[in-house]
Amino acid sequence: MRILLLVFLTLSILQASIVKKASWPQGESFLYFLEHHGMPQSLYWNLDKEDKELCEEIQAGVTYYMMTDDTGTTIEQVLIPINEELQIHLKRDGDTYRFEMIPIAYKKVTDTFAIPIEHSPYQDIIKATNNGLLAYAFVDAFKNSFDFTRLRKGDMLAIIYTEKLRLGRPFGIPKIEAALIERNRRPTYLFRFNDRYYDEKGREIEGFLFRKPVNHVRITSRFTLRRWHPILKRYRAHLGVDFGGRTGTPIYAAADGRIIFAGRLGGYGNVIKIRHREGFMTLYAHMHKFRRGMKRGKYVKKGQVIGYIGSTGMSTGPHLHFGLYKNGRPLNPLGVIKVTKKSLRGKERRAFLDYVKLMKKRLQEAVKVRATPIRLDDLSRSNFCINEKERVEG
Repeated sequence: MRILLLVFLTLSILQASIVKKASWPQGESFLYFLEHHGMPQSLYWNLDKEDKELCEEIQAGVTYYMMTDDTGTTIEQVLIPINEELQIHLKRDGDTYRFEMIPIAYKKVTDTFAIPIEHSPYQDIIKATNNGLLAYAFVDAFKNSFDFTRLRKGDMLAIIYTEKLRLGRPFGIPKIEAALIERNRRPTYLFRFNDRYYDEKGREIEGFLFRKPVNHVRITSRFTLRRWHPILKRYRAHLGVDFGGRTGTPIYAAADGRIIFAGRLGGYGNVIKIRHREGFMTLYAHMHKFRRGMKRGKYVKKGQVIGYIGSTGMSTGPHLHFGLYKNGRPLNPLGVIKVTKKSLRGKERRAFLDYVKLMKKRLQEAVKVRATPIRLDDLSRSNFCINEKERVEG
């Protein structure tokens, strides 16, 4: 039934008289969006705690769709992504509107290709694929394990990656499944396994390290991009980790960075956002109060106290909601907070080595035949339609 709903929504958008595509403006709140478009603000105020929080997760620059009637004056439906799995759906119902969270219908494509180095991996991938996000994902994955300045013209790179397509267009950041850089015919490999990157021997490639933002507290709610609530019969998401603790418990900066926001933020109450290197940003919500001097523009060090646990905003008790983002994309904080690199062992290592054997073969074959990449403009021209036989993959 839920798949049929997604089919109906997708086809409705494609066949609507007027469909407007726009980017979410910087600094715009969901409440302002409702007011600006003549929709009742009760759509927000009647939401429960979790959905109010999710309304604060709409990222500036995200593409949303608005369907109107033939005159272009009456809004019939709106689709606003809050992450790569879930979106807000506003639908006209008589003289008012209904609010719901629904999955994003998308299709996955996987491609394997190999290209020679002419200038740099970043430039060459863009030239071959017209895909800047793929070029960024490749460089970002390798930056802690390979010195790109050592490459020379004629060296090779090969990539196996997965891309999401929404309404026939790329959506979200591509995932590098496996890759190699071949310098002087000597390959350096990288493999994604359980959402972390490893070399071919199963040693984790170290990335940016974060510390836990609070000490001696319990986890009360974990991260999830999308799940179906069996009792409420609707989709939920939680784009962070909640740490329950007493009011006044110190909150620490998870890494060095600069405060880019300190103030009230709707359902999140008192919030501090910190921008870190490599595109990371952390969010600390429901704070009782900020430590003196914590304001926009201030540089803080890893482990520095920035505020205290509280219950401001839409909160049922004192806790810290801790969010982690990379280039605006929410990540599971528990998958990144670590103090040492991980080495695979036992059954996990054996499964990894079997995976490596398969992926290395595919990469080597791509290099041998110099497999041609898919170009983004070719994908955009394709008319991908969702039908009953396709599924929403997560």
